[in-house]
Amino acid sequence: MGGQRWRGRLGPAVAVAPGARVDRFEVFFDLVFVFSFFIITRATAMNITGSSLLHAMLVLAVLWWCWVVHSVVATRVRLGEGFVPVLMVIGMAALFCFALSLPQAFGDPRQTAAGPIVVAISYLVIRGVHLLLYWNIAKEKPGERRLLLKYSPEVVISTVLLLAAALVPPSIDHHGYATMLRDALWVAVVAMQYASGLVAGAWGWTVASAEHWTERYDLILIIALGESIISVGVGGNLLGQPVTWGAVTAAVCGVVFTAALWWAHFDVIGPAARIAQHAALGRPRVAMARDAYAYFYLVMIAGIILFALGAEEIVRQISDPHVGPGEPPHGPGVPLLYGGVICYFVGGMLFQARTLHTLSWTRVGVVVVLATAIPVAALLPALGSLALLTLICIGLVAVEVVVMADSRQALREAVFKEKASHEAHEVAFRAAWHEVDEEKPEPG
Repeated sequence: MGGQRWRGRLGPAVAVAPGARVDRFEVFFDLVFVFSFFIITRATAMNITGSSLLHAMLVLAVLWWCWVVHSVVATRVRLGEGFVPVLMVIGMAALFCFALSLPQAFGDPRQTAAGPIVVAISYLVIRGVHLLLYWNIAKEKPGERRLLLKYSPEVVISTVLLLAAALVPPSIDHHGYATMLRDALWVAVVAMQYASGLVAGAWGWTVASAEHWTERYDLILIIALGESIISVGVGGNLLGQPVTWGAVTAAVCGVVFTAALWWAHFDVIGPAARIAQHAALGRPRVAMARDAYAYFYLVMIAGIILFALGAEEIVRQISDPHVGPGEPPHGPGVPLLYGGVICYFVGGMLFQARTLHTLSWTRVGVVVVLATAIPVAALLPALGSLALLTLICIGLVAVEVVVMADSRQALREAVFKEKASHEAHEVAFRAAWHEVDEEKPEPG
């Protein structure tokens, strides 16, 4: 009874309309996810090894699946309306605790630490909030609650696996065996999560607003790209060093090549994919939303984190006054920087193939050029390796400006007609408001 009164005073959950856009509370919630990306980058940058990179990708995959489930819930209910924000704030607090505990998640497995346990508990709270919210709104569609119950065991099993990864390894004396068991349990969590998405298929789920779905993922990608710039600046300690021409040039290169990566996706491919998502209906729409955005965007986000780590390593060397300006970059900076950008482009090509059923030869070419440029960049001065990557990315943009000119023009015209038609319908609908105002008698 108390819960009913509580929900009644705050207001009911509001369904997502077919043409809905992302609301402000969703962007507010995204900031906590972006903080998690930042923590993953910072924790990995402290000691970049093969195992630390594996751990970073495992944590990213688990975190991203929480984001996917979160976006699925947001396709059915407005997160900033009624009683829903109260539940979402609880989820935000749990997600924040999850992010803060990540640096301890892969510490010495033989020591029982609070971090891994907090990770598991926070994960359960986040998924529990999503499950509770979806359970509440699923009553609107017959049979959807049964579908939710069918796949909800994934939440329980993945949480149990995370708890096992926190509690079982400390009982094993051998460090290698304890580490392998913990990592294997995390791999099992990731495998179960993404396999459940494939098993669920496109049956029973809906994407009411293709506009909302595509905008949601586009915003998180933009924020992740922006966070990579912040990560380079903070990690490279540019604020803590005297201003030098090398540091300024490195900062400019970082901004320019990140902007080029933004252009590569959002100039033509992203807007065209949005139209393709709108054009798909029923199960094909859900399948495209799952494959292109839920799965292939993860590849792009992983690439962003990897090249942020590489750029940070190189920028740190450039800004270090004890390192000569002509010294080649040392450590994993170049492979991570170039490999991360390659990963980003590969994810983009998979996304393009799934949504538009095309593959641009320019993207294949830039991946080949980046791969062959890695040994060359390793021999150049640190600033030279960063500048070479920037030139390659700018070259891609310049070539596609010419090659895709007709496609870009046709796309812009189609989008303009769509927006103009949408605005005309909005004006016609809102005309009734003016008619009501005109019927009111003037005072006096």
